[in-house]
Amino acid sequence: MSTSDRTPEAGYYDTSTSIAVRRFHRTHGLIPPAVEDQTVQLQRCLKQLSRKEKDIDKYLYLSGLRNTNVHLFYRLTTQHIKEIAPLIYTPTVGDACLQWSHNYVQPEGLYLSYADKGHVASIVHNWPQNVEITVVTDGSRILGLGDLGINGMGIPVGKLALYIACAGIRPEATLPLMLDLGTGNKELLNDPLYMGSRREKVSPEEELEFMDEVMIALNEKWPGIVVQFEDFKNPFPALERYQQKYTCFNDDIQGTGAVVLAGIINAVKKSGVPVKDQRAVFMGAGSAGVGVAKQIVAYFMREGLTEDQARECFWLVDTKGLVTNDRGDKLAEHKVYFSRNDNKGKQFKNLPEVVEYVKPTILMGLSTIGGIFSPDLLSKMGKWNERPIIFPLSNPSANSECTFEDAAKYTDGRALFASGSPFPPVQYGGKSLQPGQGNNMYVFPGIGLGTILSKATVVTQSMIYASAEALSTALTPSETAQDWLYPEIARIRDVSVTVAIGVIRAAQEAGVDRETRIKGMNDKELEKWVRSKMYDPHEETQRGEKEVQSFVEDLGIKGGSRGSHL
Repeated sequence: MSTSDRTPEAGYYDTSTSIAVRRFHRTHGLIPPAVEDQTVQLQRCLKQLSRKEKDIDKYLYLSGLRNTNVHLFYRLTTQHIKEIAPLIYTPTVGDACLQWSHNYVQPEGLYLSYADKGHVASIVHNWPQNVEITVVTDGSRILGLGDLGINGMGIPVGKLALYIACAGIRPEATLPLMLDLGTGNKELLNDPLYMGSRREKVSPEEELEFMDEVMIALNEKWPGIVVQFEDFKNPFPALERYQQKYTCFNDDIQGTGAVVLAGIINAVKKSGVPVKDQRAVFMGAGSAGVGVAKQIVAYFMREGLTEDQARECFWLVDTKGLVTNDRGDKLAEHKVYFSRNDNKGKQFKNLPEVVEYVKPTILMGLSTIGGIFSPDLLSKMGKWNERPIIFPLSNPSANSECTFEDAAKYTDGRALFASGSPFPPVQYGGKSLQPGQGNNMYVFPGIGLGTILSKATVVTQSMIYASAEALSTALTPSETAQDWLYPEIARIRDVSVTVAIGVIRAAQEAGVDRETRIKGMNDKELEKWVRSKMYDPHEETQRGEKEVQSFVEDLGIKGGSRGSHL
């Protein structure tokens, strides 16, 4: 292909590229003439970002940067992941979704509407790039914000940005996917700026029928594509329907479970309380809560308990109180597994009653009810336990069941703490206490990377469990000595490599891998191979230079001359 046939792409408008590369990509003259050092580029970006007072304005700036200079955006994100991640995903992405239709500027993914039923494959074929992984949502339960319809597109966009930054999946190999299946949100339907279909939400049966067509179309276009489901109001039907047929997983259920399990593994070890004596109260018995609890059951079983013994360590609480067999209401199917039958006819109607009854060693929050872990409950956890395990996991920050400051204050600084959203360190007793953040970004990028690289046909539960085990081992000696439950987020790419290797090994053990070249590699060789497959935005400038040099050399060989106007 001659240079005159090339259409410049977003990544080519990069001021760190040489004049020769700009001529090759036909961007010479379309960007300022200076060939800049990447450090200077980042200084400019950070200065521009610092001028924005509101986080939503920072989000919009970063979105614009990603769409105009993709490699610079990921250089900034990978180098400053701790500061940038909360701006491109939780908690800021919640505000971005609420305002999605109002702030819309450019397309950032694929929209499949129910009106497209019967023609989904032709629309999927409009996507121009070769995709390895997609994040798909119907927008029906975005974070703790409820049904946001197509405004939920911010979730797939943000999630895939983390796959790229944290695990090195190439940007062009990702697909944000929104299923526009209507919305029950009357405010959106009455908003003249809302950009989704103006129809009521389709029935669960209609949604699954549509999903069948979507999954077929995706796998016909890109065989073996990894499909990650996200923020469906009822995530179980799709996962149960497709997990044995396609390469897919649900981060709300499996990813959340894995990242929490990794923290629990480390917390249980630090608590000094044997697994058989652990008592876990869960505030929140939805899909995420049950998914987390089942992951911990698997861990308890590996530690020597039977399944019944492990399950009996859990008390789940919903809006009606303790989940029991004789409560008088019809339980949702996913709650039945943990429903108690040993309450002797007594019903416990709220969290304080359950906590007083159980006297838990673990207090877990997946309720989206901000502040429900009251000072009184936290004080009791500190009274009953030398090292109480307190995990308020709801997002965004306003929905967290308690703050790290309160957890430290009311347990005399002894809490083993992890939250879903970030909290600042706390000074207590002359020490700086560091909160853990059970953020799914510790596992889902590595799960995706390991699944892609192993060419797994399905994502097994053993692969999900392996991601948690791998994460629990990813702490440095210094982090362990400081009572951290999770690694420093700045090391996320190294952590993702560890997780990916664990996932690959589990895929190999389950016999679902198809990448034969790595079967005989030892761990050191596998780590080197995994790293070699990861996208590094800092190397893209050099990669462009090599591409041009190779092109010029090919011209010289074919034309009998080394000369070139490039």
